[in-house]
Amino acid sequence: MKNIITAPQIRAARGLIGWSRDELSEKSGVPKITISRVETEATTPRQSTIDAIRTALEAAGVEFIAENGGGAGVRLRKEIIK
Repeated sequence: MKNIITAPQIRAARGLIGWSRDELSEKSGVPKITISRVETEATTPRQSTIDAIRTALEAAGVEFIAENGGGAGVRLRKEIIK
């Protein structure tokens, strides 16, 4: 199964850790324009793009919450694994 995350989750995750699009681009290796297009849902990203974004955000301590009746979301892990 693919690791699906939504545009609102990406925006929320960046806000939670205080990252700009520039910082996410630097950490994920995904061009800033691509991040912008993903976050505004102007494009359907490749799985590799989503994987790179997810990996960078998770490394910064973000945990993605799957939809479980209350909707998908994000939170910070209690302990960051290094």
